[in-house]
Amino acid sequence: MEKRAVFGNRVLPYGLLAPQLAITLVFFYWPAVQALYGSFLVEDAFGLSREFVWFENYARLLSDPSYYRSLGTTAVFSVSVTLLALTFALLLAVMADREIRGAAGYRTFLIWPYAVAPAVAGVLWVFMLDPSLGMVARGIRALGVDWNPRLNGQHAMTMVVLASAWKQISYNFLFFLAGLQAIPRSIIEAAAIDGARAWRRFWTITLPLLSPTTFFLVVVNIVYAFFDTFGTIDAMTGGGPAKATETLVYKVYSDGRLGGDLGGSAAQSVILMAIVIGLTAVQFRFIERKVTY
Repeated sequence: MEKRAVFGNRVLPYGLLAPQLAITLVFFYWPAVQALYGSFLVEDAFGLSREFVWFENYARLLSDPSYYRSLGTTAVFSVSVTLLALTFALLLAVMADREIRGAAGYRTFLIWPYAVAPAVAGVLWVFMLDPSLGMVARGIRALGVDWNPRLNGQHAMTMVVLASAWKQISYNFLFFLAGLQAIPRSIIEAAAIDGARAWRRFWTITLPLLSPTTFFLVVVNIVYAFFDTFGTIDAMTGGGPAKATETLVYKVYSDGRLGGDLGGSAAQSVILMAIVIGLTAVQFRFIERKVTY
């Protein structure tokens, strides 16, 4: 028989929910409503005057070629970060799940990068990949590659993707490792007794059983790439060179905070939120069908 929590006081459940609801209202719904309202206004940089212009900000934004360029940059960036972060996290989780000496130490070291702030992670990678002083950059140049992320947009995008994916690997690693440890060993051992090799066991047993974890991490990583990489991009490239690394979230900051176009940046934030919500809904509608619970 299923046990249910029963509260004698009817006010207590609402009191327990009140702090979380207050945080959600203050830090999510209120800013979202303010952004939606601001997207219909034209304001000066100091907020002293405003004019209600309906959908003029959206029309101007959707006719701007630079916005579509940022949209394409964001698509490439988010897919690259998600694939890299998930692939390396799964590889590290599979290796850390083995019965080896010092496994607890390895797991601890692999979790540490998650505590690093995005801006700090960006600075660390800039030091390593700086064309003049970076140790990794020197090795790349020794291979005959004219590495210069300050002037080459593709090099800058590669650098930002590496830093952003490295920052997220630890988060993915935690969930993959927990998912691997939740798989019954008896299933793996039975497949091994039947003659299935390690790769076949992983592909036909482990990976399908990890599909709920993988689906969750795909959603989280895409949201991370769209929003939480702002600090990394700002610290590393500032959206350059020539806006080669200017994603949608950085364009909101660049046009609003630096360019003074408050109404246009509010419209961008509304569209960005709609894109992320739409992508999440599509993933739950189509990709979740292939998940094995």
